[in-house]
Amino acid sequence: MKIKIYISTIILLLFAGMLNAQVTFETKVSKKKLGVNERLKVDFEMDRDGDNFTAPSFTGFRVVGGPIQSMSHVWNNGQRSFSKTYTYFLQPTAEGTFTIKQAKVEIDGQIYKTLPVTVTVTKAVDKPKDANNPDYVISEGLHLVTEVSKGDPFLNEPVTVSYKLYVKPGIIVNDYRELGKPTFNNFWSQNIQTQMRRAERTTYKGEEYSYVTLKRFVLYPQKTGKQVIEPFSIDLQISVPTNRRDVFGRRYETVHKTISSAQRTVNVKNLPEVGKPEDFSGAVGDFDFKVTTSKNSLNATESLQAKIEVSGEGNLKLFQLPKLKLPSSLEVYEPEFSERVTTRISGMQGRISDSYTVVPQYKGKYPIPSVSFSYFDPSDEKYKTLRSDEIIIDVVEGPVNTATAENTDNQNSTQKQLVTTNGSQFRFLKTDANLSPIQTEDFFKSNLFYALLLGPFLFIPIILLVRRKKRAYDNDIEGSKTRRANRLAKKYLSEAKKKLNDKEAFYEVLERALHNYLRAKFRIETSEFSKEKISQLLTERSVNEETVHDFISLLESCEFARYTPATDVAINKDYEKSVQTISQIDKQLK
Repeated sequence: MKIKIYISTIILLLFAGMLNAQVTFETKVSKKKLGVNERLKVDFEMDRDGDNFTAPSFTGFRVVGGPIQSMSHVWNNGQRSFSKTYTYFLQPTAEGTFTIKQAKVEIDGQIYKTLPVTVTVTKAVDKPKDANNPDYVISEGLHLVTEVSKGDPFLNEPVTVSYKLYVKPGIIVNDYRELGKPTFNNFWSQNIQTQMRRAERTTYKGEEYSYVTLKRFVLYPQKTGKQVIEPFSIDLQISVPTNRRDVFGRRYETVHKTISSAQRTVNVKNLPEVGKPEDFSGAVGDFDFKVTTSKNSLNATESLQAKIEVSGEGNLKLFQLPKLKLPSSLEVYEPEFSERVTTRISGMQGRISDSYTVVPQYKGKYPIPSVSFSYFDPSDEKYKTLRSDEIIIDVVEGPVNTATAENTDNQNSTQKQLVTTNGSQFRFLKTDANLSPIQTEDFFKSNLFYALLLGPFLFIPIILLVRRKKRAYDNDIEGSKTRRANRLAKKYLSEAKKKLNDKEAFYEVLERALHNYLRAKFRIETSEFSKEKISQLLTERSVNEETVHDFISLLESCEFARYTPATDVAINKDYEKSVQTISQIDKQLK
């Protein structure tokens, strides 16, 4: 009987232990009904320390904060309680009824899941105008504003867009996070780096504020009509003053808040058709133009450099330079393009040029005709044309070109002549071959015999030399890396090489190849990355600054090609630069 009692007691104790060992993992929400303009706090809480936590997809919500992980250990009367929580802050994206699906976690080798929770999102609710309510204080004292330098620019005229955060005195911004990158459809854009975000005093809507410029961009509109600048959103951690004190005597409450700038519209004007020069190629700004040569006097077969250069302020990267036309007696090579352009708040500044190598073949004086360049000046709202002076190239020594033009009448006149035969113009094949025997010699002890006999011995040193070269080739680790990198670059760019004669297709394929290369190397999706993010990614992997700059400039060339013409020289140059840059990145990656 006592044995039965002991067994029952042991079973009860084991059962109680199993109950105490049961894991609790649940979803807790701050509210089950909220307005579309409110935020939802979601806690995934467990009473054991788990690993490999997987959050559900928050359909109908946008994650604006989190995950924030927290743990707590509490001892009460000798009993220990443990809690681990993953916290998310969600912003509704639409009205309706949505389900927070199951989250998963692994505890002691077992997978545990939460139960789904249903939340109802209603229309926007009126927030109380309470000075102690953080939402009200923030809505009244925190504004993200998109400032546009000009609302009605001409096509290709620069527009500066600044995103400024205005903060009322008393509100403290602890930190902020960008929710995506600003998008500018139908604009060529360039991010202007801000060295230091310093708060400045100003007046906003008649009240005193402090503001800080978060981002600046220079835009060049590429399409006429009403163009939309999309809103920019950030998530902030803010300390808001209240009249309530906490246990430490503090009167500030720290909250998270998502704010967005308003959508802005820019009305882009087309360039006037009246007075547009025939040689106008899309240049907009204020420019200087000149044509120069490295020398004006030289001998035949010597070379000189003829340079066409445009400098000033405007869309320097978005138009094509005029071509240089030279006499046929001068041998001219394809131009080498050069640019020194910086983008500031006011727009692009610098110079671009085409440098032609010219080699005269004959003695004489050769004129380089005047070249014209036209551009549109938006400040004066009219077209302007600049012309270079005629340049005379004096070839002092060399052969004389004896080719002379014949008289026009002689060129156009034709004279018939009789065809005479001398009896030897048409002959039949001879039927009598008149063959005779030839002298032959024995193969043995002949020159060919000794050559074949001694040849293998002569090839032995050559074979040894080739093997030594092959061994050195295989041991050349750096060289092997270079060759492997070159093969990899040509592999990714093989399709682009096939499109060298089709500008649009070439740059489209080239851009895809560059992203595919990064995707393969880093195993991440780069198509949504900005150029700044890609630059940071490469720098973190020990790629030097010059190579990173070359890669980013290739991506920019792919963007420019959508709006501007490109010469065969530029296309071939970008292809060669792509092969070299990918090869360099592959060698430098760590």
